[in-house]
Amino acid sequence: MHSKLLRNGSLLPSNGMRKSRTNPAGDLLLHLGQAADGPLHERVKRALRSAIRDGRIEVGTALPPSRQLAADLGCSRWAVTEAYGQLVAEGYLEARTGSATRVRWSNSDSDRSARRAPQQAPAARYDLAPGLPDLRAFPRRRWADAVRAQTTTVAFTEFGYPPPGGHPRLRRLLAEYLARSRGVSASPQDVTVCTSVTDGVRRFCRALRARGITAVGVEEPGWTRLREVIRAAGLDVVPVRVDSAGLRTDELAGHPGLRAVLASPAHQFPLGTVLAPERRAALLHWAREVDGVVLEDDYDAEFRYDRRPVASLQGMDPSRVVLFKSLSKILSPALGIGWIVAPARWTEHLHRTDQTATQPPPLDQLAFADLLESGAYDRHLRACRKRYRDRRDTLVRALADRLPYAPVSGVAAGLHLLLRLPAAADPAAVVRAAAARSLRVADLAAYHATEDHADHGLVLGYGNLADGAVQEAVARLREAIDACRQRS
Repeated sequence: MHSKLLRNGSLLPSNGMRKSRTNPAGDLLLHLGQAADGPLHERVKRALRSAIRDGRIEVGTALPPSRQLAADLGCSRWAVTEAYGQLVAEGYLEARTGSATRVRWSNSDSDRSARRAPQQAPAARYDLAPGLPDLRAFPRRRWADAVRAQTTTVAFTEFGYPPPGGHPRLRRLLAEYLARSRGVSASPQDVTVCTSVTDGVRRFCRALRARGITAVGVEEPGWTRLREVIRAAGLDVVPVRVDSAGLRTDELAGHPGLRAVLASPAHQFPLGTVLAPERRAALLHWAREVDGVVLEDDYDAEFRYDRRPVASLQGMDPSRVVLFKSLSKILSPALGIGWIVAPARWTEHLHRTDQTATQPPPLDQLAFADLLESGAYDRHLRACRKRYRDRRDTLVRALADRLPYAPVSGVAAGLHLLLRLPAAADPAAVVRAAAARSLRVADLAAYHATEDHADHGLVLGYGNLADGAVQEAVARLREAIDACRQRS
């Protein structure tokens, strides 16, 4: 008996341990030697001691129960318990009643201090940062039922690799849904399923490069992550300012050679503006004039509270606009489901050149298709729209009561608003002071691509804020702002 594994698994090199200190010692190769090397319990002890001293089993790691390890090694349980007992006596292991036997020895001072130190900063108790929907409202049972139904009823062929572009059923239902809810003009063949808007923009940027387009205009301010994705694809980022009427389309002429622009016409992040009708027309005119393309981020467009959501720009010119959308602001980013709606020439290019693109699992695609077809997705949206409108109203009233010197804007739609701070309160300092009070907020300046701006405020998201926490969150925000004003 030369070597065995702790638990079942593939042979791993000696440094193949996972780093989490709470993981059991799985997939670890133990060299037990030959029978001539001594009694089995001694060989088990030496193998474990060697693994601990070499760092292959880290301090704090839980070892398998003696019965399990004995079964894995094909030996008696006594040999394992004897080895464990000797290593406890030598100080390599620690055993507590009712708990797993864990590694306690390390030859590194940093390892010992790391064990005592917290692994990460505690999460903020009050979440006023933008970017998330109400995770408490995720339709767990409906989603679980949909996944279970697909798992038990679909043909066995559905368990293979999904076709390029996504499952045909989901693409068909998305085309129908987007046509009636967002005014999108597309056939199922124009829809490409991806994992997120970020993923969709990343993939499309590769297609832009292949077509000789080397730069993309972006809203200033705008989502930082999408700017990073564009740069990572090897394209230049060209900031285009946004004002109360949306993207400054008059500035596009000042960037000769620019042929692609990323915009969020229905609801801009972070300013919360809607692209004015004359600018929608001007943006499409520019795209035709330069033989270019508009990348439309349909950011939280469903959540409008003063009137019906503005229809997509894509429906006005499907040949020049590519629409990106995901479930991250509606259901959850954890699902990893999004889509691209593009003209045929771009869709063919995406499928032909991006054969290794990641897709959501086929069963998840079919589960979402079930929610679309049954009407459950529409019902969820309606319920969320009411919940967010009520929460927004409560938040706006609380801000007006406690922070009358800080006006708000961008409240007509979406899951966030802007809070303008007095000049004496530095937004970055307020963010830090709020974090010290277990409150997450975002500095508006963090979403700018240039230093040429005069924005002075916070972006407050209320999607993932519990209804009962609004008043306390605003009270803590006032404390943070007042503390920064007093220091200035």
